[in-house]
Amino acid sequence: MMAKLDAHMHVWTLARGDYTWLTPAFSEIYRDFSIDDAWPEAQQAGVQSCILVQAAASAAETDFLLSLKAADERVASVVGWIDFQAETAAEEVRRHAAQDGLVGIRPMIADLPDPNWILQEACAPALKAMSDTGLVFDGHARPDLIRVMTTLAQRYPDLSIVVNHAGKPPIASGNLGDWRVDIKALSACPNVSTKLSGLLTEAGARTDDGSIEGVVSHIASCFGHDRVLWGSDWPVLTMAGSYADWAAQSERLITQYFTGHEVAVWRANAERIYLENSGGQRGQA
Repeated sequence: MMAKLDAHMHVWTLARGDYTWLTPAFSEIYRDFSIDDAWPEAQQAGVQSCILVQAAASAAETDFLLSLKAADERVASVVGWIDFQAETAAEEVRRHAAQDGLVGIRPMIADLPDPNWILQEACAPALKAMSDTGLVFDGHARPDLIRVMTTLAQRYPDLSIVVNHAGKPPIASGNLGDWRVDIKALSACPNVSTKLSGLLTEAGARTDDGSIEGVVSHIASCFGHDRVLWGSDWPVLTMAGSYADWAAQSERLITQYFTGHEVAVWRANAERIYLENSGGQRGQA
């Protein structure tokens, strides 16, 4: 079986107390999750390693994930968080870029009231430092943020951007027209890639292959085979399906729409974009 890399996995321990978005209203996922909880199904699907992505807007979250990376060989790398508006943001970026295992930063822009927050001048020093050091900008997703990501990519052409969850297409409603147009425009920026992840939680009852493949085919036609990365978005995934089911569905769709380039989507793109230039030898993906 092909060795796979899950480019978008979360873990959390509620007692840490900084997951402000995670309330009892999310009853299915309002509990602790560790890599061990996902691993039987992940391993069965051929996943050998994962990239842990922050789920809390705190420096403590980054330290927590890096501690897991240091102790667990299954963790290939970490996408963490910094305060982009801090006076020391640029210094923090450079410090993190030198850390073993930290390959990207994700501000939780979809949780903020201003969709243009990341474009404000106060964030510029951190973004410039990310461009200079090669840290990847993980784009927290929402459909109306796709155009913001396009502006960001054009403004910082040396910044490697990976948009999460294909921009969260509104699969449940079927109203994909605006998403298609905006994603195509975003894909014209050569410094942008996207994750094939998080789709089932946007699908409502429309989780069948026929409903999901319209998104996958459009992503393939826009980004090609070298700028798409597979991820589970586990454990958020569990609100809509199991790890095993999403991996199996992805296998069918990736085989269909990325024929001959399956290794790229399942592993090689993530290795190139996140891992090959880590540890102070970073470059643009």
